[in-house]
Amino acid sequence: MISKRIDHQTASAIKSLLQKQNIHYGRVLIDFEMQTVEVQVEDYSIDDILETAGTLSPERGKELLDEVNRSREGVRGICRLKRVDCLN
Repeated sequence: MISKRIDHQTASAIKSLLQKQNIHYGRVLIDFEMQTVEVQVEDYSIDDILETAGTLSPERGKELLDEVNRSREGVRGICRLKRVDCLN
């Protein structure tokens, strides 16, 4: 993929259009052919996943589900560690 710079006015207009669609992320990839917008976020909430469920490929859906499961395992590990620390 090749990045192209756009002027400030164009960027502001695109940002405004995206915000009207409740897309409030600093980095997005717009695919006009597929009529989709991919957002770059580090944390995925369940609401984010459910909101985009209709536009996900099966492979991307599995990737997101795996990431959510890994995040949950990390939280469970922290809880287990805190319980051990509380007992000592």
